[in-house]
Amino acid sequence: MARQRQEQEFVLEEVRVENTVDGVEELVMRTNAGQITARLHPAAPGAAAVVWVGGAGGGLDGPAWGMYPRLAGQLAAQGIASLRLHYRQPNYLEECVADTLLGVLYLSQLRGYGPVALVGHSFGGAVVISAGALSEDVAAVVAMSSQTYGTDLAPRVSPRPLLVLHGTADEVLPAACSEDIYRRAKQPKELLLYPGCRHGLDECRDQVDVDVVRWLTQQLAQKTREGK
Repeated sequence: MARQRQEQEFVLEEVRVENTVDGVEELVMRTNAGQITARLHPAAPGAAAVVWVGGAGGGLDGPAWGMYPRLAGQLAAQGIASLRLHYRQPNYLEECVADTLLGVLYLSQLRGYGPVALVGHSFGGAVVISAGALSEDVAAVVAMSSQTYGTDLAPRVSPRPLLVLHGTADEVLPAACSEDIYRRAKQPKELLLYPGCRHGLDECRDQVDVDVVRWLTQQLAQKTREGK
């Protein structure tokens, strides 16, 4: 007799603010399946927000020597909140997608923020593409140096805008990965390639910073005007 798999509901039970440093809240998000560590760069209620997730190893800081806190600080100065999130079980795609969706839920329903964008690097690119395709609360998706495994839902990100970017000298995942994702995705979509830039995007840090912040602010401003 075949044994049926029991699906467990994933529930956010409690969010604790452990500390606040330079205005950034150090959060522990306790669920019925383990704890998620996060950092919240707050903004005014109703403001747009971004969830940032890392690669296969998780982490809070992203690539390029701390890209995520750096860009979250720039967005906070423009009135956009950010949640930097560390997975419960790094490198497990379904679990990491669930964590990301819980982050969206926390921002939109518990903190009262407006449209929410997702940003992920490497393995995290697949995470945010999957999460963006599955959640109506997601307004835009950015996948950086992304793998292709786990991106089958790329066509379903639409009608949400999708930005994929990659360095042409990536030594871990070739730029062809992002080109493939772009080819399969539907409009609206944009592909940015950075000549000579490697997987961590550090060689093109300044330009990536400008491009990602500009794209996020434009997309979130448009979604805010649309009331989404």
